Amino acid sequence: MSKGERITRFVEELAGGAHSDGSEVSQSPFYRGYFQCWNAQQYYEAHDVLEHLWLRTTSADANFFKGLIQGAGAFVHLQKQFQHPTHAKHGRRLAPARRLLRLAARNLAPFEPVRHAFDVAAFQILLARYAQTLSDSELRINPWSPDDAPTLSLLH
Repeated sequence: MSKGERITRFVEELAGGAHSDGSEVSQSPFYRGYFQCWNAQQYYEAHDVLEHLWLRTTSADANFFKGLIQGAGAFVHLQKQFQHPTHAKHGRRLAPARRLLRLAARNLAPFEPVRHAFDVAAFQILLARYAQTLSDSELRINPWSPDDAPTLSLLH
């Protein structure tokens, strides 16, 4: 089974087998699955689910999806560093997290304030706050914890 087939099966399980005709991005099970995974603190899975859409788009949404994927990637780094702060690899994930937070913000900026029922402007504030905390602490303080991890929601 290919990665695409595994992701499709995963999304079908998340959505209870629901399918979308693809005409409205905000109704896509892959798009909605991103937010469901994010809110379950499954950032790596959120990345993979939305990557499935991103790799297939030729529209202006490519950078929108890319920014959301980069945001999830940043939170993968933050989560791994939080879980294993002294690990040789995971302990050094704060700099890549900050880089991805900034890249995500850059890619999402043209889509403010709202795109596909998502409050991009509010997400930008969240990304900036996390990046600033990392910078202010000179990459010594991880602003993420499972107890107060941010959640994302669609506007409708």
